[in-house]
Amino acid sequence: MAQNIADIRRETHRLSEELIQRQEADGTWRFCFENGITLDACTIILFRTLNADREELIRQLHDRILAAQQPEGGWRWYRDDGEGHLSATVEAYYALLFSGYSRPEDEALQRAKRYILERGGIGQANSLLTKAILAATGQRAWPSSLSLIPIEILLLPESFPLNFYDFSGYSRVHLVPLLIMAERNFRARSARTPDLSELFLGDRGSEGEALPLSRESRELLEQFQSALGHLVGTPRRIRQAAIHKAEQYLLDRIESDGTLYTYASCTVLMIFALLALGYEPQHPVIQRAVEGLAHMKFTMDGDSGLGESEYTTIQNSPSTVWDTALLSYALQEAGVPPSHTAVRRAADYLRERQHRKPGDWQIHNPGIVPGGWGFSETNTFVPDVDDTTAALRALYALHADDPAALDAWNRGLNWIWSMQNDDGGWPAFEKNTDKVMLTWLAIEGAKSAATDPSEADLTGRTLEYLGNYAKLGVRHDWVARGADWLLSHQQEDGSWYGRWGICYIYGTWAALTGLMAVGMPADHPSIAKSADWLRSIQNADGGWGESCRSDQAKRFVPLRSSTPSQTAWALDALIAVYDRPTPELERGAARLLELLHEDGWPSSYPTGAGLPGYFYVHYHSYRYIWPLLALSHYAKKYGDESP
Repeated sequence: MAQNIADIRRETHRLSEELIQRQEADGTWRFCFENGITLDACTIILFRTLNADREELIRQLHDRILAAQQPEGGWRWYRDDGEGHLSATVEAYYALLFSGYSRPEDEALQRAKRYILERGGIGQANSLLTKAILAATGQRAWPSSLSLIPIEILLLPESFPLNFYDFSGYSRVHLVPLLIMAERNFRARSARTPDLSELFLGDRGSEGEALPLSRESRELLEQFQSALGHLVGTPRRIRQAAIHKAEQYLLDRIESDGTLYTYASCTVLMIFALLALGYEPQHPVIQRAVEGLAHMKFTMDGDSGLGESEYTTIQNSPSTVWDTALLSYALQEAGVPPSHTAVRRAADYLRERQHRKPGDWQIHNPGIVPGGWGFSETNTFVPDVDDTTAALRALYALHADDPAALDAWNRGLNWIWSMQNDDGGWPAFEKNTDKVMLTWLAIEGAKSAATDPSEADLTGRTLEYLGNYAKLGVRHDWVARGADWLLSHQQEDGSWYGRWGICYIYGTWAALTGLMAVGMPADHPSIAKSADWLRSIQNADGGWGESCRSDQAKRFVPLRSSTPSQTAWALDALIAVYDRPTPELERGAARLLELLHEDGWPSSYPTGAGLPGYFYVHYHSYRYIWPLLALSHYAKKYGDESP
């Protein structure tokens, strides 16, 4: 045990020194927020359609996509993604061909072509983003599922029982450009646009679109139609007013870097939608958006410690604020004092990034002063709960003596308090946007993207912040309601589902650490059951690992390998519960120390989640953040005072 503590302290010191050296002069840490090849592919297709002068970037993205092809010809979202993912493969094939750097007769494209045809052709690709990109470039018809949502819904006032702002903010910024393009039946082709017709087996774009509507979808459509009946004017004038409202909606939500909501995915769709509205490719709004997309790139230099060779990818939204907040907090937990230059620089940066502008979150949470933080540094009006508590943890040690930090702290805490849902839990972005009927839409990913309900990971992380840093507990009514929400949403096996990480390990870690922080006893039946579940899924090597397939199976699916992030989460959760180290804890800590020096595929396995089945994230920062936190907590709780 004593030797283990000594090893842990040496490792936390080594990690801390490495991270301090990696900090940028502006106080940030900049790690890659890697999202697979979909955004790389969409960027190539968009730039070629626009004839954008981005040749070097197009070539870099082409090479990155090609290198990720699997032997069977397809592309995967994650290592154990079966034989691959058809939608990702269609996007990759199309982009490689469109780039001009691969030819149809190339062996790699021939393998991809066979892969697509063996799985029913392009028409069987069911990702809405894939369908939209294909439709926007004239390869298929627009998905009929989009007709479930008339564009006139944008004209309904927020007082209506069902209106546009009942959708989550994330779905709105993707939905609006899709509705514009579908309404205009938009398709943009150039002389360089490939012809994919031979990869459609049957009517182009009709596969899977003619299915009868479910009872729930019919009910939702009737609700929309009933509400739209209250609009005054001729159908044509109403339609034109809705299109104008949609255009203005997009323009009003462009950030200073030219991107929509700071997301690459909806920025690509916005550019196509503006073309559908008659904007020329050289229009300043489009050119700024192209520039913003190009700045979303991240180039791995081949010396990242993960064993990658050099490659360039497009991030959906650079994670600078998130990484900087978490790394500053982790360093402080590891013993770096608040007076250290690295902590001070990070605090200065974070204070500058606290939001002061109004945003859509105020529609469901009126009268509250802005005080949250967003995910990326260009984000100025889309704060979220998780980034805000992360920033507040980083500022905690400074707020008592620094008036500027105290002001930021108070505004942030007030914002977090105000964002609690009526059911007691916390959402990601917007309060009380959880109408179940919106999950009935016959659109892929609608269930997880259409609403922004309370989630176990967000609620648990918020409670952990409130308990350990705001010094609040279950004796406070609104904290007790959050704890009650968590207890009522525990899975039968003792775990919790985490929406934004993979998956049940993540949710269980957040819930356990949150409940313990606000004063729940370790012998509470729910906590004991949860700790037992974590111990039961520990791998033989002492670590923990969970497959991305869990979010589709809706149950824990073991990865059969241990990842640094998931091992750290499980270890940290058990540390919060047990006063003394158990054999499971000792084995877990020993395995985590080993993982920090291994560069195999588990170190780069995605442990962040976007859309179940379609979008997964490898945070390059996570192999530092969570191990440093877990090991620091281990040494702090179980180590003696001697070095």
